Amino acid sequence: MGGAGREVGLEPNVMRERIIEKATRLFASLGYDGTPIQMIADAAGLDQDAVTDLVGDKREIYLTVMRETYLHTRAMYDSAFAAFTPDRAGVLLVVDRYLDFYIDHPEVPELWIHRWLSDAADITEVEALYLKPLRDRVKDVFRPIVRPGVDLDVTLEIIVWCVRGFVVGGMLTPSGELRGPRNTVYLQRFRAYLHQLVTRLLGLDG
Repeated sequence: MGGAGREVGLEPNVMRERIIEKATRLFASLGYDGTPIQMIADAAGLDQDAVTDLVGDKREIYLTVMRETYLHTRAMYDSAFAAFTPDRAGVLLVVDRYLDFYIDHPEVPELWIHRWLSDAADITEVEALYLKPLRDRVKDVFRPIVRPGVDLDVTLEIIVWCVRGFVVGGMLTPSGELRGPRNTVYLQRFRAYLHQLVTRLLGLDG
């Protein structure tokens, strides 16, 4: 048993949301492999049995976190595609919404970067369940307007690598310091370059 127990007066759904929130932050910071379930319980102020009863074991918690991440990301795309126009401006709108979403929710790219590093390697279904549907949707929307011959699969991966890398790692300044998206100057520079990159890679520059 952990030490905290159930907090009196909290509804189960409130406790469940707290567990998922704390687990998300821990998995994003430490990775799945580096986060014992007791740490999640301690962060949520509950005992381990309560966590297991409400969400499940660590694997189930992780899959819940990744599904919640997927749902939030899908909602962002829903909003972006509702405003999409089949031209360069429409593509850049989607790219901007993607960048802004990651800036507002840095735990999302952090979770995926951990998977790049073979975190939770025994949980193999995550990409197929929660990444592929989103990527396929973007391809379906972009494909009719990109230049013929563009390898859309590779191009989208390059965009993802760039955005995740900037949001999580930042850019190196001439003096050797890292500046990320909270720095307005470097965010503007990155966004302008991202627009150029997307335009050229997708053949949207005329």
